Amino acid sequence: MKIIQITDTHLVPPGHLLHGLDPAARLRAVVSDVCARHADADLVIVTGDLCNDGDPRAYALLRELLAPIASPLRLLLGNHDARPAFVQAFPEQPVDTHGFVQSHIDTPHGRLLLLDTHHPNTIGGRYCAQRQQWLADALAGAGDQPVTVFMHHPPLPDGLAHFTHIGLHDADAVMGLLRDHRNGVRHIVFGHLHVAMTGVSADGFAYSSGQACAHQFITDPDNPTPWWTEGTPCYRVLMLDANGFRAYAAQVGQTPTAQTQPCAGP
Repeated sequence: MKIIQITDTHLVPPGHLLHGLDPAARLRAVVSDVCARHADADLVIVTGDLCNDGDPRAYALLRELLAPIASPLRLLLGNHDARPAFVQAFPEQPVDTHGFVQSHIDTPHGRLLLLDTHHPNTIGGRYCAQRQQWLADALAGAGDQPVTVFMHHPPLPDGLAHFTHIGLHDADAVMGLLRDHRNGVRHIVFGHLHVAMTGVSADGFAYSSGQACAHQFITDPDNPTPWWTEGTPCYRVLMLDANGFRAYAAQVGQTPTAQTQPCAGP
């Protein structure tokens, strides 16, 4: 199963820039690359901070920019989003019985859990009792399937000084539920950090962040005030199959220099 992860697109209304960049142009480049290289993707997931200020004009632009993608699409919310404006712009995206933008998908390689960690006027994530009950039910419904979890905010320590106080504030509750799932968690996928990172928790949970499609941080883990940088528009190719889980970073706009030849080995 091939899943494309795009994260932190931070769209603003048409004609506006953000941190000196045009988020729409960057997302347009990513969508074009995904359509050209990964039209066979089984699913495209955008893991939050879809728009920078929850502006309805930005959500309308997001809908326009994502329209060329033929693969099934799931959108998650981050701290910069606004749930009412999002639901109005994307009424086809599934919500739970309490209106949170979260859902699950059963695949031949386990259940995918897509969580809503957005809380208004909060930079970090929240996952309230109603959402925790939804997660408990979704895990119970997974039965003997492993699960792969997608959300915006990291539920595990990321080691970045800038994010010390703005991760998932209800992480202990979420991780407690995941620890109790008898057939395991293959991977936890998130955004929010604007840098690519990968880790394994002390008790064995594998997790990783995609790099932001829009503005990115210069990687400087100990600096609480790191610099934004342009970088290149990017996304990740996630593979779920009989070999488990793999993630490949894809950069858009790289300059080819020379082509390799097949390697027969050994």
